[in-house]
Amino acid sequence: MLEPLRQGLPPVDPTAVSGSASCALPARFEAVRGARSFTRSTLSQWGLDERFDDVALVVSELVTNALRHALPDDARPGSGAAGEPEASVRLHLMRWSTRLVCAVRDPSEDRPGGSFAPERTQENCDLESGRGLFLVDAYSDSWGWHPLAGRLTGKVVWALFMLPE
Repeated sequence: MLEPLRQGLPPVDPTAVSGSASCALPARFEAVRGARSFTRSTLSQWGLDERFDDVALVVSELVTNALRHALPDDARPGSGAAGEPEASVRLHLMRWSTRLVCAVRDPSEDRPGGSFAPERTQENCDLESGRGLFLVDAYSDSWGWHPLAGRLTGKVVWALFMLPE
């Protein structure tokens, strides 16, 4: 399930784009609630309220992973860093006629999961931590990630949801 992660988004017809929205998220765990609220509002505007539960679960997992594992140590929630760090995690929602993509951009170049994706063993299958990518895989139609190019550093982790025609 965790391989291959380094793949691009499936081909999409750019002329079929019907909506996109994004928001910057602060380095606080409260940002997960904000991401869910942003997702609810955006999906409602697009007439996709019935997809909210699955999409919100995936958005929550992707944002939590970015906040927990992709920020520098001094910018992570609970690090005790003075001041408010610049938002370096961003949520993007994009809709095509038959596809919805949730993408979370973060500053880390490490692959998703990394050392944080435990092997599924009897000892750890009940742990609450470390199951995020398994949930993303279970609730989305596909997912992947790719490094950012050009002057941008970091990566984008995305999840694709197929929509009825």
